[in-house]
Amino acid sequence: MSSAYLLVSHGSRDPRPDIAMQQIAKLVSQKLPNSKNLVEIGTLELNNRPLHQQIQDFAHQALAFGCKSLKIVPLFLVPGVHVMKDIPAEVELAQKALGQDMMIELKPYLGSHGNLGKFFTSATDGVTAEGSILLAHGSRRSGSQQPVETMAWRLGAVTAYWSISPSLEVRVKELVADGYQQIAIWPYFLFAGGITDAIAASVEKLKLEFPGVNFQLAQPLGASAKMADLIWDLATEGEKVFG
Repeated sequence: MSSAYLLVSHGSRDPRPDIAMQQIAKLVSQKLPNSKNLVEIGTLELNNRPLHQQIQDFAHQALAFGCKSLKIVPLFLVPGVHVMKDIPAEVELAQKALGQDMMIELKPYLGSHGNLGKFFTSATDGVTAEGSILLAHGSRRSGSQQPVETMAWRLGAVTAYWSISPSLEVRVKELVADGYQQIAIWPYFLFAGGITDAIAASVEKLKLEFPGVNFQLAQPLGASAKMADLIWDLATEGEKVFG
């Protein structure tokens, strides 16, 4: 039985994340060379249709191709409210509407992939810095920061968050007070967008405040073949896929 795959992101008014998601979907679809219409993207927010309706629409499209199974992969890095409550609720609504015509399976979120740490740490190769900061968005849901803390430990970095404490500015001041003069900042975000632009602006202000410190700001994870491999692993976990 062939499956269709829906990659779900948060959604943004900025066009760049949507472009990156389209790139990721294309890379993932290449793993199903005979079923290129069976990988699509959806967004939880900032869409003219709620996610459950997006799921239903894509499910009807997939049914026309003979699919009876729809895998949904949340492209989120931490288990916040969206991953733990909002997306499952939308999936449940879609499943009730579709009945037995299409079986929906919600796969683990991207940040739970065991090789994401290896993927991320490989990006730090060649970067020389005395201190490093892993900067994530942050969530007020209890326990949702643990994957970020674990990733930071693997990087030998400290954590900072955009929407909760400790902030980037606080962490930088702590490192500077400890004598660090080379600081690398790793944005723990999938794609470039409004927040990463704001982070870059904050780093420019920090450069003015601490002219004796060399700041290195990395790029977000981005759309790549290696990222598509991780997503495909999650999407096909526990099944054998024939291209």
